Amino acid sequence: MAKIQINIDIVSDVVCPWCVIGYGRLKKALANFDNKFDVNIVWHPFELNPNMPKEGENLRQHLSKKYGTTLEGSIRARAMLTEEGEKVGFKFNYFDEMKMLNTHQCHQLLHWTKESDFQIQLAEAFFEHFFSNRGTFTEPELIHVVQKVGLNPHQAQSVIANNSYTEEVKLIEEHWHQKGIHGVPLFIFNGKQALSGAQEVTTFERVLNQYLK
Repeated sequence: MAKIQINIDIVSDVVCPWCVIGYGRLKKALANFDNKFDVNIVWHPFELNPNMPKEGENLRQHLSKKYGTTLEGSIRARAMLTEEGEKVGFKFNYFDEMKMLNTHQCHQLLHWTKESDFQIQLAEAFFEHFFSNRGTFTEPELIHVVQKVGLNPHQAQSVIANNSYTEEVKLIEEHWHQKGIHGVPLFIFNGKQALSGAQEVTTFERVLNQYLK
């Protein structure tokens, strides 16, 4: 039997832990359908902190200023996120000096790969680089991630140096803001049905089941 084509747009930021968990749960849900779907996933930019300086800001201090998160709350949240990550096969490797970083260059590179088969690999590699490998988004580290997934490092360097997709990224982000989107992740199925947040595997399964009828 022919597979059912399904397009899934994911609005996300590469420093968003719930984006990692939500994506992991989506993948688990898809795996439960025994290859019934031909899935096309496209990642869309959403900078949670577009004005973050390049040097970044201590993550705990950032969350305290932005959300009022206490040290105790941060410790509990990191433990819970680590546990939820393990359930979807992802390793969160938090540490005291971890920083919130500016992600604009990451989104330029993801937009650059939008029409290729590399975009999913690059998105996953950015998550792993930041959360699992304690990486930052300096140009040399970004180029290293790009090379790791098999992309051309010289082209990537040009994208970064020339800010080749800055305007496109900003326009896409403005599009989501105008639609009332203020947080991520957001999963959109076939351009119509949207799920906001890191939904449970069963919730994703319910949506996917609708496409089998």
